[in-house]
Amino acid sequence: MFSRLRELAPKSIRHKLIVASIACILVPAALTLLIYNSLTQEAVKRQAIANAEDSLQLVNGSVTNSLKGMLTIANYVQTNPGLKAYFKLAAANNVSGNEYQRFMDQNRVLEQLDTLTVVGQNSYVTILLTNDKYYMNYSVSDYNPLELKKKPWFRKMTELKGLESYWAGVEPTELAYDKFDHPYQVTVARTLRLDSTEIYGYAVVTIMEDQLHDIFGNLSAGQKVVLLDGENHVVSGGDAGSIGKPFPYVNAVDSLQASEVVTIAGERYLVVQQQLSFNGWRLVLMQPYKESIVDISSIFNRVFVIQLISFFVFLLLLITLVRAFTKPLVRLGKVTTAVQRGNLLVRSGVRGNDEIGRLGLMFDQMLDRVKEMIAEVSDTQARKRKAELKMLQAQINPHFLFNVLNSIRMKVMKRGDPESAKMISSLSMLLRMTISREEDEIFLHEEIDLVSHYVSLMNLRQKEEARVQLDIDPRAFLIKVPRFFLQPLVENALIHGLSQQPGVISIRADVEESYTVLSVTDNGLGMNEARLDSIAGRMQSAGTEMSSGNEEPKGSFSGMGMSNVVERMRMLFGEDFIINVRSEIGNGTTIEMHIPHREEIRDV
Repeated sequence: MFSRLRELAPKSIRHKLIVASIACILVPAALTLLIYNSLTQEAVKRQAIANAEDSLQLVNGSVTNSLKGMLTIANYVQTNPGLKAYFKLAAANNVSGNEYQRFMDQNRVLEQLDTLTVVGQNSYVTILLTNDKYYMNYSVSDYNPLELKKKPWFRKMTELKGLESYWAGVEPTELAYDKFDHPYQVTVARTLRLDSTEIYGYAVVTIMEDQLHDIFGNLSAGQKVVLLDGENHVVSGGDAGSIGKPFPYVNAVDSLQASEVVTIAGERYLVVQQQLSFNGWRLVLMQPYKESIVDISSIFNRVFVIQLISFFVFLLLLITLVRAFTKPLVRLGKVTTAVQRGNLLVRSGVRGNDEIGRLGLMFDQMLDRVKEMIAEVSDTQARKRKAELKMLQAQINPHFLFNVLNSIRMKVMKRGDPESAKMISSLSMLLRMTISREEDEIFLHEEIDLVSHYVSLMNLRQKEEARVQLDIDPRAFLIKVPRFFLQPLVENALIHGLSQQPGVISIRADVEESYTVLSVTDNGLGMNEARLDSIAGRMQSAGTEMSSGNEEPKGSFSGMGMSNVVERMRMLFGEDFIINVRSEIGNGTTIEMHIPHREEIRDV
């Protein structure tokens, strides 16, 4: 029987995870659904509606207090005898007293306006008289009260009677100090009239919209309340992008006679609305019905306990199964990390009949093949370098050549031509370093001697001499470097930088903690940006060009150029080797190399 079950068991890791997920998720979900459907929902619905109405009633009270606070400020300005008398005189340009007395009277008025903002919320009060005089509790640099006359609703103020107020609704904040932190404002305006009902001014009270929005933030999770004006535009609440725009669900809300559960955009919502008594605005609460009925009855408490217990039981089962199924994957991940760090000897040992077992086997076989290929490539490259070096050395018999050159130098010196003898001596030294040394690396001081001989030869060939200035940290002399890695750089400086004209080539070496910074600088013609970009591109792709057989033009002493130097240095020092080229037209060129330290710098 067990063998039969083993044959029917899924072999794919994907199928195993699917079966486990179905078993661990559908079973508790099915149990919960059966219990849920066996219990009544009508009582839960009534309780949810009652809770939502209570929440909206509390919000209604807070919003009403905030908006009535604005009316209270307007009433105070309109009915206060002292303020009323002063504004009438100011509107008639009939304020008495000397200049100091007028200043003190105006200052007292402004102080009274400032005290109005202490009543529970931050309000901005503006008194705008018909003669364009204005008084406010904010700075005119934040907002010029005369701009109120440009508002579309300002012309409707003349239609107000008595203590009637005009609610301008929500608008973008125009106070410069607040517009970034508080993008919207709510404004109420009222006319100031003489006994003859003639208008002599306007009282405008403004609060920031987020003062109302903060009230809505104290609701239960999932409950969203919006404040709508008489034209069903969103005054506050909801998303920031919906403020000032028509309420998108107004048709569904207007069709309700009372609080009800309706379907909007394919989802059931509990909708409750209440009217504000003094300005025709209304509050609308919308909450997803699924969220409104959570944890509001003992029935759901029992369901929650059962669901919680089943969840933990099946969660432990799921964790156990997934850990068992994915253990080979974890092993493969660790092996992959080790291979990424350069360890090609590690193997996963993962085997099996499913995809992971086959993947582990193929991964181990791939590592074996990679190791073999690396060994083959390394052996091939080593044999290739040795063959090339032997072929170069076989072209000329070193001892015969050096003996002939030495004989020529002695005869030239006997005839009294030291310059020619010096040229032959330098040439002999260069050839000796080229064809008689088998090692690929030499000390830096040997490389500098070689460069000095090379410059001496070049100076004898041209009319004007180039000088070499050395500034070498003594600790750098004994670091190992590839042969002829400086000569191509100096050759470029002589031929292209100085253009075979007199000049100075500076070679500087500074030893730092992890690098030796070696630079070659000339005071020649320099290069433009296009040439610098071309050289940088060639250095970046130096290894690709050399491996594809695209060699640089011949014609120099060594037959090697910048790309060759970069490739050799990277082969020796790895990717930690850095080379930079800086140049300006007329200001020369600098080639700076950062050579990583190896063990020899510690011996130095």
